[in-house]
Amino acid sequence: MTLLNEIERYRYAERLLGQRDALGALYMLEPLLDEHGDDPGVLLLAARAYFHSAQLGRARKALGTLVERDPSDHYARFLLGRTLERASKPEQALPHLRMAAAMAAEPDYADSVARVERKLSL
Repeated sequence: MTLLNEIERYRYAERLLGQRDALGALYMLEPLLDEHGDDPGVLLLAARAYFHSAQLGRARKALGTLVERDPSDHYARFLLGRTLERASKPEQALPHLRMAAAMAAEPDYADSVARVERKLSL
């Protein structure tokens, strides 16, 4: 696969994910994951597609790898927290969500922390 094809494939996968076609995005990413599965950009895009297609185990694995490699990646940490929340593991989700909220003042991060804290206090 040529570099241009790889870039086109990646960009097309981004567009598909933006159009809410997570499975289509994963189909486009498949060859890139085979050849560049450890690239953070490819891995994060795949993790987003896994999350949006409810493949939470795969999302968790990809995001865990990203957070392990770069603990300061607030978005990967946030998405890991959301993945754990969707997998009905709020106790495991909360530390990741809190860390993401502490690293970046994103309203979605703060909202997620509050939502999971409410779930745990019930």
